[in-house]
Order: sequence, then structure tokens, then C-alpha cells
Amino acid sequence: MKNSQSAAVIGVGSTAFGNFPEEDATTLGIAALHSALQDAGLQMQDIDGLILHRVADYQRFVRTTGLQPRFMNTVPGQGRMTGVAIQAAASAILSGAAKTIALVHGNDGRSVGARYGGLTDRYGTGAEQLWFPYGMTSPGAVNALQFQRHMKKYGTTSEQLAAVAVAFRKHAGLNPLAVMQKPITVEDHQNSRFICEPLHLLDYCLINDGGVAMILTSAERARDAKQPAAYLRGFAMASRLSEGEFSDDFGRECMRKVADDVFAMAGVGPEDINALMIYDNFSPSVMFNLEGYGFCPVGESGRWIQDGRLELTGQYPTNTNGGHLSESYMQGWSLNVEAVRQIRADCGARQVPDAHFVQYLSGGPISTSIIYGSQPV
Repeated sequence: MKNSQSAAVIGVGSTAFGNFPEEDATTLGIAALHSALQDAGLQMQDIDGLILHRVADYQRFVRTTGLQPRFMNTVPGQGRMTGVAIQAAASAILSGAAKTIALVHGNDGRSVGARYGGLTDRYGTGAEQLWFPYGMTSPGAVNALQFQRHMKKYGTTSEQLAAVAVAFRKHAGLNPLAVMQKPITVEDHQNSRFICEPLHLLDYCLINDGGVAMILTSAERARDAKQPAAYLRGFAMASRLSEGEFSDDFGRECMRKVADDVFAMAGVGPEDINALMIYDNFSPSVMFNLEGYGFCPVGESGRWIQDGRLELTGQYPTNTNGGHLSESYMQGWSLNVEAVRQIRADCGARQVPDAHFVQYLSGGPISTSIIYGSQPV
């Protein structure tokens, strides 16, 4: 993939995260877009492509902003679609369908009392249908059952799992945007109440209001950008949707396909990655991704993440913004923004030294991965 045939992120923006009942997903998304435009040194008229996530009224969004996109799309509300949206934007840029694309996520989940699963799920899971038998409609319940199986099969413990939440909370303490900054210990994790056993409260993501935006263009145009560009060195996806939520191998085969493709496209391997951004709607997801993408041996993730391996000073600093568990649950968007900021060496006290390659991992029924680099291919 030559320089002229790659895409790059040239602007990122986000709002504060919390409870903002006076806002909605549209206004939060617009605020994030303004932030990203300012970051990139661009104006609304410079945007000719638009992809929206969780912003229900695309017409209102376009009329309010005055955008005139010649390429646009909206994607379903599940977080698995974040990587899909970013890859769609990159593909549109490479095809010439648009020159500069804004991707915008707006989320009013906390103020509207969003619930995931069951009849009130607003985000397209189809949980009311017979595809989800026996009441197994909650993503938390699915993760709890999967982790229980991992414990039984490999001897993994809840105390080992606590290392995920503890590490990400340490990172959140260095991030002014993070909702949860008070340090926690393994004991705090173990003493927090069960939500769906064996998962504790501190294994669950934080539902909040907020907006996030990214601006992509071609690598060639990115050379003249205001900010140092973060280049999409590799991106890939695969699905196991036909298997349903439960996979016999914890989704590893699907993730392995993505890993093979994304590393081949980027021309690097796991040993070259300086930091990881892993979709952490629940703590076990981090462990499953580490195994699936080849960063640790199968069945060994519980032991492997001990001794600070995921912390800033560890082998693979992970979710350096605090992730979904401690910054806020923005369905993967903030993780991608954090990847860009790490590449730009713009993270202050939580900066990973010499962060030349940062990889986003998502291992759900649609598995996606993006490798960001400080230089084009």
C-alpha cells in the first residue's frame, strides 16, 4: 500500500462525559465535531463525507451543521460497528468517493436511562426476538457466562481478572476527561457487588452522555494538516454472526483471521505494537482479545496480565485513557481517539514513550482491528 493509497486521521475531538440531560445525541455529536474541526484546523465546508453513529436524525444533524456531504452513511448503534465505520470511511477515501470524512458519535445513554438488552434496548440487538432464548439478552450476562466457562476450562480466577480494572483505573487517574479517577485495588474489585456472577460492578463499563468525532483524509492530503497525522497502516474485519453470541473458542478463530489480515496489511507484528486499545465493555473482553489476536497464549490471559503487563510501564500499555471501564463507554470511539493522541504524543502524563504503532482491537461477533502508525506505509 503506497503513501497515496492510505488514509489518515487529521483531527479528533470529544466532549466531556457525564450526565447532560439538557443535551441529546445530536447536540453532543455536533459539539464533538466542532472540537475535531478545530483540532484539524478545518471548517464545515471542508467536509464532504459524513458517517454517523448513534445519531438517530441524520437530517437534523446535516441541517444544523450546514454540511453538504457527497458521501454519507449511518451505522447501527452497537459498538461493534465503530471499527466498521472507520474502515468504511478509509475505503471511501481510497476509492475517491470523498476527500475528507467526519465520523461522529453522539451518546445520551445516561440521561435517557439507556438499558442494554431486553425489550427496551434501543440499539438494534433485536433482543425481543426469539433469537435470544431463555432471557439471555444482556451483554453482561453473555460475558459472565463466557468468563465462567474460561474459569472452568483454564483455571482463570476473578482475582486475576481484577488486573484489568485496576490498570485502567490507574490510567484514568491521568486523564482529565475520565469519569472515574479514584484508584482501586484488587480487594476493591473483589468487594464490589456482583452484577451477574462472576462479574463484579467494577467489571462493567460506564454508561454516560458524550460525543466523539474523528476526521479522516488521504495520506497525501494529511501531509499539509495542522496536526501530525495518525496513519491507518492496517485495518481488517471478519464476522461470526451466524454463531450467535456464544462461540466455542471465545471468538478466537474470527479474531485470528482479522489479526492475520491487519498485521499483513500494516507490515508489522504484535512485537512492534507499542500500545493497545481494546474494546472493554466488560473486563473479560480484554482477556479474550489478548488471546484471539495473538498477544498471549490461549487460556493463559489470566496469568499473563498479572504484574502490570497492561499498565503504562508494562509490555503492552492498554486503554491508556481509562477505557470503557473508567473513562466512559463511548462504544470504542474514545479508544480510537486515544490511539491517535498516543501516535501524536499528545497524552501528557499517560503518554507511552515512542508510540509509533497503536492497535485497536474489537473481538465481538463482528471483529475489527485498526493499526495506527506515526508514518505512512
